[in-house]
Amino acid sequence: MLSQPFENPVCVWVGLGFPRQLNTVVDAYQFVLDWCGNSPEQKAAIRACKAALTGDIDPETARGVVVAFARKKDILVEEGDMPVPALVTRPSHV
Repeated sequence: MLSQPFENPVCVWVGLGFPRQLNTVVDAYQFVLDWCGNSPEQKAAIRACKAALTGDIDPETARGVVVAFARKKDILVEEGDMPVPALVTRPSHV
């Protein structure tokens, strides 16, 4: 089954200040599978993504499990967490 997009992407931190947007079940599955660790939350997220990919559960259910995993690992980008890019200003004499 083709990966279904999430209604709203999941955004996670992948490095110091580097967010990554997970738009589909496949994106989330790949991210969680590559995550270093073996926690119960990670295993649940992998199972949920696999189930969504086979059509056993809907993508939004898998998304909820991935969000719970990311929140537990403190890598979920919550609303308001995104850094505001610095404004680039030109000198007034140019």
